[in-house]
Amino acid sequence: MDPVLAGTLGGVIGLTIGVLVMWASRRNAVSGDPASTPQTLVPEGVRDVLAVLRSSAVVLNVHDEVVSTSPSAVSYGLVRHGELVHDELAQLVRAVRHDGVVREVELELLKGPSADSSVVMAVRVAALGADHVLVLAEDRTHARRVEEVRRDFVANVSHELKTPVGGISLLAEAVLDGRDDPEAVGRFAHRIQVESARLTHLVQDIVDLSRLQVADTLHAPELVGIDQVVLEAMSRVELAAQARDISVTRDTDPSLRVFGDAELLTTAVTNLLTNAVNYSEAHTAISVRSLRVGDSVEIAVADQGRGVPAADQERVFERFYRVDPARSRETGGTGLGLAIVKHVCATHGGEVVLWSEAGKGSIFTMRLPVANPGPHGEAIT
Repeated sequence: MDPVLAGTLGGVIGLTIGVLVMWASRRNAVSGDPASTPQTLVPEGVRDVLAVLRSSAVVLNVHDEVVSTSPSAVSYGLVRHGELVHDELAQLVRAVRHDGVVREVELELLKGPSADSSVVMAVRVAALGADHVLVLAEDRTHARRVEEVRRDFVANVSHELKTPVGGISLLAEAVLDGRDDPEAVGRFAHRIQVESARLTHLVQDIVDLSRLQVADTLHAPELVGIDQVVLEAMSRVELAAQARDISVTRDTDPSLRVFGDAELLTTAVTNLLTNAVNYSEAHTAISVRSLRVGDSVEIAVADQGRGVPAADQERVFERFYRVDPARSRETGGTGLGLAIVKHVCATHGGEVVLWSEAGKGSIFTMRLPVANPGPHGEAIT
């Protein structure tokens, strides 16, 4: 568990438990009624406090019977028919009741009868007065997944960097060994340039993607003309397209605008065009079209390539995923271009979708909220 988050969670839950214990103790001291049954009754006001907690809360009596629970505890499958569902939680409750020591653990628990449905819960169990035990559970499933994605990302980056760095190192040795052969030196030097360019591209893509993941929202969106974005993106792939005799045409509406970051949008369209150039056959055509559909602006990049197999279409936007690894090595692809497109669209409140059919090419479409500027540039909704 992240130390900062764990500390914050522990502090909030600890404060809550302290308040509840003080409340219960004062209530018991004031009551002093021997006829009351504190083993089954929850101290007055405790339910009100539990109701406002974000954590799932369960209160058990001395017989391990659930006497109070929050709705979320039931929805998460922690409580069913008035009992704790999971043996792990029951064991923690018994241990706390035995020695009074607060327990804090992270557990992966089944959310329902299906073994495929589970949640990761940060659990804190503490005594609540003399007769009750309080269980508080915080859903950590999303945080765990984010941490796993982060670890995978670091591992993938390390692996991807090794290839060009290792290639440059070996080529440098070859240059030294062949320094008396000008032709060999020239050939190896050219390969060093290629690997250096690949490394530069990879590092830039990593920086771009990392920046997008940190900045989930646009801090200062501006009015951006889609026509200018497309023109700039086309200019960036012009040389690569000409080298393979691939024509790039556009059919864009100059009146279409969105609120966002012009550079990020240009990068996204450039990545789609670059992807189309790299995976199209020579002497074919690529088209870029923009149009308004309802409240959205659509930017569609269509190619006449081999298409994306159906089995790969849901994964092409994953980081470092390549449909054709050999082609990616040949073209210097990093496997991050489409992931960047996806994040740019999400940051602008939109999405990117793919249509593709084997032998007929592919169409990648960015959908972004349209901007209707007023006379002074403000958004009209």
